[in-house]
Amino acid sequence: MGPHPAVAAIRLAVRRVLHDVLNDHGASAPHTVPEAPRTPPLVLVACSGGADSMALASALAFEAPKLGIRAGGVTVDHGLQPGSDLRAAEVVARLTALRLDPVESAAVHVGRDGGPEAAARDARYAALDAAAEQHGAAAILLGHTRDDQAETVLLGLARGSGIRSLSGMAATSGVDGRYRRPFLHVDRQTARKACMAQSLPVWDDPHNADPAYTRSRLRHEGLPALEKALGKGVVEALARTAQLSRDDADALDTWAAQAEAMVRDPAGLLECAKLYALPPAVRRRVLRRAAIEAGAPAGALFARHIEEVDRLITGWRGQGEINLPGKVVAQRQGGRLVIRQG
Repeated sequence: MGPHPAVAAIRLAVRRVLHDVLNDHGASAPHTVPEAPRTPPLVLVACSGGADSMALASALAFEAPKLGIRAGGVTVDHGLQPGSDLRAAEVVARLTALRLDPVESAAVHVGRDGGPEAAARDARYAALDAAAEQHGAAAILLGHTRDDQAETVLLGLARGSGIRSLSGMAATSGVDGRYRRPFLHVDRQTARKACMAQSLPVWDDPHNADPAYTRSRLRHEGLPALEKALGKGVVEALARTAQLSRDDADALDTWAAQAEAMVRDPAGLLECAKLYALPPAVRRRVLRRAAIEAGAPAGALFARHIEEVDRLITGWRGQGEINLPGKVVAQRQGGRLVIRQG
């Protein structure tokens, strides 16, 4: 008798990603000259102890040995709740019981920049990056599900940040494709069923039900209201929108990268007339790239900033310089667009 359908689904999702990791790190390439034995790649799972990440950890523990991959885990203690250190210790014990090695807990300090959710996310990824560097991990698996993807798309839509924001989370991201998200096509309920089928203990983070957090309100109020009004299938449709938007955004980014070299003069300055001739979606990407190159933080550079700079091209009336995040300014000078540190 085979595994529970939910267990089979998560294992298949993880198996596919592990094959990708092997391919990306050359483990499957043929060799014509004998080499010293390769060190098996290490894949870590980021685990909070919740159902999504525990299901992911169990699938990694099951699949990795069959592919000759070392599997470990890391949990991040954000220190935002009383007893968070004890919770982290429990997660370490659960990952160790799954025979993952190495396993560690990383305590972080969560600042205030960008709000509590963004600050916690920044601290978490910094800790995961440090763990990957310390252990030489080829990849870190994240337990984001299709439901998380749908929420991300809705949040991007509410911010009005454009098609890149609507593309949600990438299946592969980070430096050298460090972060992998096997569950973007797996719903949250499947992950929870997989934990139940395997009698895996899970921890439900109270922050996930706290209406003080935007994503929590969206999860417990916004999406249910949409499904009530529009019928079932909203989550699947939003996740599909993310993939379609990502394909379009990738194509436009490639176009913008190629166009940028064509709209600069011999001194490297952007020529306003040539920028004006570009399609708006491409032109705004060129402007965003230039602003980031000048020192504007990508995470603080919003659509409204780029629209203001774009008006220096499309609605020129002699207006002054535009202030951008990171003390970057943009101004039009003699038919050229100059974006620099102020």
